[in-house]
Amino acid sequence: MTAAPDPSPLPRNALLVTVAPTGAETAKDDVPQLPTTLEELVGAAKACEAAGAAMVHVHIRDDAHRPTLDLGRLTETVAALRESTDLVVQLSTGGSVHDPLEDRLRVLDAAPDSCSLTMGTVNFGDEVFLNPWPFVRELYRLSRERQVVPEFELFDLGQVAALRRLLDAEGLPYGGRVHCDLVMGVPGGMPGTPPALVAAVGMLPPEVTSWSATGVGRSTLPVALGALSMGGHLRVGMEDVLSYAPGVPVTSNAQLVERAVALGRLAQREPVDGAGAAALLGVRPR
Repeated sequence: MTAAPDPSPLPRNALLVTVAPTGAETAKDDVPQLPTTLEELVGAAKACEAAGAAMVHVHIRDDAHRPTLDLGRLTETVAALRESTDLVVQLSTGGSVHDPLEDRLRVLDAAPDSCSLTMGTVNFGDEVFLNPWPFVRELYRLSRERQVVPEFELFDLGQVAALRRLLDAEGLPYGGRVHCDLVMGVPGGMPGTPPALVAAVGMLPPEVTSWSATGVGRSTLPVALGALSMGGHLRVGMEDVLSYAPGVPVTSNAQLVERAVALGRLAQREPVDGAGAAALLGVRPR
């Protein structure tokens, strides 16, 4: 067993809004407003920061707008986001479902503030997102060695249990804080419903210091409202939803951040900035 970390350094009404602007699934031809170039990504990040986001979860694309884990592009992206914003920069180590495990480990060579760490394998629509246990442990150890804070992405209750197993085996991550994101509504994972959210939060290990929730597609609003009612934080963005309302497409990531901030304020929660997010997550000073 590992000791529970210190309580949150932020006020109880603090709200961390993370934006996931791009993802790896949506084609640029289908959604032209999706930010896929470096210029578009930085522009979206700046707009989302102004709207109240404090962390950006990053997937990148190549010149043909296809998902890539090219290390040069990742490094350039991290540098550009740091130069233009004060957001916590989190790189996805998931990439796309087709990326080799060794390429996903090399994401940490780009020296982000944070990285995603999915706690197991999950069916992902018609594909399989593969995260074998040895890979999970290797990525976790490497993140601690590189002083990169992991965000544990949990797609089902088995992955919540796997987080307990990992902390027992490996101890706390770099920074000493444990932040999770419950990814809900993915076909193959847990549904984006209040009962599933209650079950997942109830299973979180006591070492968890903060958690957020992501509702994919139609589950965006139910998950957001449920998370706020339970004291959780929010992740939103065009990686996860492309419709603002039935028949109404999302026009920008900032539009989704603005809605998340408005929902938070209805629940008497105030968004934190990048410095607040860094304190909440235990990110190393830049």
